[in-house]
Amino acid sequence: MGSGQVTDWQGRNVTVAGLGVSGVPAAKVLHGLGAHVTVVNDGDDERARSQAAELEALGVTVRLGDGDTLPEGTELIVTAPGWRPDKPLFRAAGQAGVPVWGDVELAWRLRGPDAAPWLAVTGTNGKTTTVQMLASILKAAGLRTAAVGNIGVSLLDAVLGEERYDVLAVELSSYQLHWAPSLRAHSAAVLNLAPDHLDWHGTIEAYAADKGRIYEGNRVACVYNAADKATEDLVREADVEEGCRAVGFTLGTPGPSQLGVVDGILVDRAFVENRHKNAQELAEVSDVHPPAPHNIANALAAAALARAFGVPAQAVRDGLRAFTPDAHRIAHVADVDGVAYVDDSKATNTHAAQASLAAYESIVWIAGGLAKGATFDELVANSAKRLRGAVLIGADRALIRDALARHAPEVPVVDLDRTDTGAMLQAVQEARRLARPGDTVLLAPACASMDMFANYNRRGEAFAEAVSGLGA
Repeated sequence: MGSGQVTDWQGRNVTVAGLGVSGVPAAKVLHGLGAHVTVVNDGDDERARSQAAELEALGVTVRLGDGDTLPEGTELIVTAPGWRPDKPLFRAAGQAGVPVWGDVELAWRLRGPDAAPWLAVTGTNGKTTTVQMLASILKAAGLRTAAVGNIGVSLLDAVLGEERYDVLAVELSSYQLHWAPSLRAHSAAVLNLAPDHLDWHGTIEAYAADKGRIYEGNRVACVYNAADKATEDLVREADVEEGCRAVGFTLGTPGPSQLGVVDGILVDRAFVENRHKNAQELAEVSDVHPPAPHNIANALAAAALARAFGVPAQAVRDGLRAFTPDAHRIAHVADVDGVAYVDDSKATNTHAAQASLAAYESIVWIAGGLAKGATFDELVANSAKRLRGAVLIGADRALIRDALARHAPEVPVVDLDRTDTGAMLQAVQEARRLARPGDTVLLAPACASMDMFANYNRRGEAFAEAVSGLGA
C-alpha cells in the first residue's frame, strides 16, 4: 500500500472508518473492487443501523459503537475526513504500520491513466463559492467539468462514474488534505488562512500545514492571496514541479504574475505575453455577484486557476456572469422601512463574519451560536466603527458580548438569554428596533449553528421567515 497506484484490491483487508457521506460510498467502491471491507463507526443510532443494513446486504462487515479498535489483519484504513488524527484507531494503525487514507486519497489513487486533471481550492472561507465560480468559468469555455469534493458531489463518483471530464474543480477541506498525502493537483489555490478547526488540528501551524499540502506537486500555478502573507509562505514551502509559478491575487492594482482590480475591472498580469508590460482585461467588478470585497477575491482566485488551465478571457467574464451564489451567503432577503436585511448564515467563523461585516457601512449585527474554540476580540475591534447595534443569540454569545464590552462599549447590545429556535424571531424584532433607515441588519453569526438549529441553512431560513413577518 505504498505511494504507487494500487491495482489489485482482490482480497485486501481494508477498514473504512465512519459511515456518513464519504464512508458508505468508499465501502461500496472497495467491496466492488474485491477488497474485504470492515466498516467501524462510533455511533449506533437509527441512521447508522440503516446504513449498516444496506452495506451488510452487499457482504460488507459493519461494527457499530466501536470506532476505536483496529480490526485484526487490517492492511489499510480509509477514513471519513472528520475523524481526528488523535483517535485511538489511528494510534493503533501507526504502531502497526498501517497507512491511513481519506476518501480524497482513495479517489486520487483510483483515477484512470487518462483521468481529468484537478484544479483544487482550499482556505478557511470562500472555498465553495470559488469552486462553483471556477466550474462556471470552465463550462463557459466549453470544457466538460464539475464542482466536486467537499461540496456535495463525491470525488469517488466523479472519478469512477460513466461521465468523462476534461478537468475537475475540486473543493478540499483541511481535514481532507490531512489524509491525502499523494494528491498532486494541476494548479491549486489557498484563498486565506484564519484560526479554525483548532480543536481538530491542535495548533494553527498544523492547520496551515494541512492547507499547504494542496500545493505539493502542482504543475502550472500555485495561487495565493497577496493580502494574506501566510498563503504566500505556504507556496514558498511547497515542493512543486519544475516551472510551476506562484500567482497572486489582490483587490488592488496587480503586479507582474498577479491578478487584480484596476478601475472596476478584473485584470490578469500573470497569464499574458510580457507580463511586465501587458495586462488582460477579464471582467468587470459588476459581473461578480454579489460584488462584496471578499467575493471579488474569490472571483480572482477562480479566474487565476481557470487561466492556469488555458481558459480565454471571454470565458472568465461569461462564467462569472452566469454564476449565482448559494443560499445563505450574503443573500439580500428584503428591505423593510428603508433597512436592508441580509442573510449570511454561512459565516460560521470569525474570518467569514469579518468579510461580511466589511461589506456594509452601518450594521445591526445578529451573531452567536457555537464558538468552536474561537475568540472574538479581533473581529469586534476591526468592525466596531460599523456597528449600530448587536443582537446576540446562542450558547456562546457571552464571548461576543465580552468582546463588544472591551472594544465597542458604546454599541448597544441586546443579549437574548434563550437558545430555542424561536429566538431568531425575537432577534430580528430587536434588530429592527435598533436599526435606522440606510442601515443593514446582518445575520453573520461568526459561530456554528448546531446549538439551536440543524444546520446553517435552517438558521438562515429562520432569519428569512422572521424578516418576511416584519413586512406583513
